[in-house]
Amino acid sequence: MKRGRLPLTALRSFEVAGRLLSFTRAAEELFVSQAAISRQIRELEASIGRPLFERRHRAVVLTDDGAALLATLTDAFDRIDGRLSSLMAMPSSRSVTISVEPTFAVLWMAPNLADFLSSNPDIDVTIESDVRLVEFRSNEAVLAIRHGSSVSAWPRTEARHLADVEMVPVIAPSLLATGTPLTRPADIQQFELLHEENRRVWADWFRHAGAPEDSCDRGPVFADGGLVIQAALRGHGVGLCDRIFAEEEIAAGRLIRPFDIGLPFGAFYLVARNFKALSEPARALANWLQRRFEEPAPGAAEKTILAAVQQQ
Repeated sequence: MKRGRLPLTALRSFEVAGRLLSFTRAAEELFVSQAAISRQIRELEASIGRPLFERRHRAVVLTDDGAALLATLTDAFDRIDGRLSSLMAMPSSRSVTISVEPTFAVLWMAPNLADFLSSNPDIDVTIESDVRLVEFRSNEAVLAIRHGSSVSAWPRTEARHLADVEMVPVIAPSLLATGTPLTRPADIQQFELLHEENRRVWADWFRHAGAPEDSCDRGPVFADGGLVIQAALRGHGVGLCDRIFAEEEIAAGRLIRPFDIGLPFGAFYLVARNFKALSEPARALANWLQRRFEEPAPGAAEKTILAAVQQQ
């Protein structure tokens, strides 16, 4: 097919639908109707004389020909997008956009960003708070911080390890004073348990601590770790949260770790399409993030309060 006759609009619609395996989500990404996506893909299939999708009930699946075409198109569109982004970037631009999960944005980026800005006052940082996978396309963030189980969790990107996640119990001193001394992990269950997303992680922590977990099906469930910490600060119960997010409150004495037992729970990674292709401001932010997470926790160990201390 001659280049002048390439159905670029239909190819773009197919690439997004194939990458997302959804005509509906493709329509949302391209700001068109689902009917338009469906029509363009049907016309593309008619022009090449073979199906690209298997239409199933409430789902679409790529055919072998569709998968082969998708691999070529995704690589081509990524390279085109990367080149256009490079050409559009002004040499004098001193801005960088980073996508961060909401809890990380509130509990770590917001309190710590001033340190980066004090050393880089000429760089404008935009923080996008989102849990969705970043595609790193034009007008999107060039860096992202995501939680995952491995460095290879995000396709067509590069990732660098920032910090291991360790879930630890925390309790407000005022609440701790109302109960009996915590001499063993099972004693925590005298208080209300505060859960993030589901009640499974508390059960995993008790098992990891060698304690029975038969009382974990109670207590409120919050959408993210920031809400868990806020509830714990107000003495509403014992929270199980990421140690990274609780460090400041523990160091200040507003929260206490009753036991020095942490449950490994994946890690945070710094993600980019290509670290070598980052702009100077983006490289500066990436390097700062890595340096910050190489530093030891600010006094967290000294603030771990065990049963002997709570009896004072």
